[in-house]
Amino acid sequence: MHQPVISGTGVFTPRETITNAELVASFNAYAEAFNATHADAIAAGDIEAKAGSSVEFILKASGIEQRYVMDKKGVLDPAIMHPVLRERTDDEPGIMAEMALDACQKALKAAGVAASEVDLVICAASNHERAYPAIAVEIQQLLGAGGFAFDMNVACSSATFGIQAASDMIRAGSAKKALVVNPEICSGHLEWRDRDCHFIFGDVCTATLIEREDAARTPLFKIRSTRCATEFSNNIRNNNGFLRRTRTRGQTLDDRRDMQFMQEGRKVFKEVVPMVSAHILAHLEAEGLTAGALKRMWLHQANKSMNDFVGRKVLGRVPAPDEQPNILQDYANTSSAGSIIAFSKHQSGLAPGDIGVICSFGAGYSVGSVIVERL
Repeated sequence: MHQPVISGTGVFTPRETITNAELVASFNAYAEAFNATHADAIAAGDIEAKAGSSVEFILKASGIEQRYVMDKKGVLDPAIMHPVLRERTDDEPGIMAEMALDACQKALKAAGVAASEVDLVICAASNHERAYPAIAVEIQQLLGAGGFAFDMNVACSSATFGIQAASDMIRAGSAKKALVVNPEICSGHLEWRDRDCHFIFGDVCTATLIEREDAARTPLFKIRSTRCATEFSNNIRNNNGFLRRTRTRGQTLDDRRDMQFMQEGRKVFKEVVPMVSAHILAHLEAEGLTAGALKRMWLHQANKSMNDFVGRKVLGRVPAPDEQPNILQDYANTSSAGSIIAFSKHQSGLAPGDIGVICSFGAGYSVGSVIVERL
């Protein structure tokens, strides 16, 4: 058996940002136009008027201050309210693979590893731009990596599930150097016209390089243990897929609300937070560790209140900012990539032997945790 280590990480950040103030101005313009167009139906009580959003509402509900996106113009156009991305030919690199290439190259550079040495690529993300061929195989080709590659989707937990899969293959000897890549174009599956969720997501791509410890040039963290769990729930759902054209239900496909991100936010908070807290504590106990041994928690970046609750439940007290770093205020929810952004950007201050946990959670329900030790 071989010991897996994390030797490099990389983050691709889009050039364009949307502040809460910009988002609110766009949403409110859309809501006002909708209410004016449907004034008679609203007056008759047939449909409800759309309420406006506010910067204060967004910040209180989520802790988000801005988000990075691949296309700002389309999202902020009240007549469009979604990203507008250039259609590419089949001979061009896909947009997810392009994002991934940047993040992977950064991770490889940090680890001092050539792309040709990589023999496993896992593209783990909450949405993929096509069914096949696998995005991971395209990334493999663009990088010039060898071995094999495949896609996986466990929604917001995709990164930690991918790390477990890669770590297990490293331990077993079926791979030597693995890249787990998380290209997330969350702006594409968000309904920007829904006040309850129009502020939640942003775009990004992260990459994590995992190797055998005895072959790593710059080992950063030993992967001591991984643990994943799932429990079915409809409270976070997206019904989009290749069968969408077979079920019109009398609506145009573009107007199907269930084809975008949907959630029962209060139910999710009530059910997921205890699940995640118990998962982390059980994982620590199985490794003979106490919560007091944790020096850092890199949690899924979905909602500040959720993370604050998990931190208090696990540690038994309010975590210090450096014990539970947040990147949510800058990046918003980036699905599977959030915990990896936090991990990549907040590693300083840890001494050799210090213990931390990377944890992501979301639709499924799913939760994955990775216990790491600083080398």
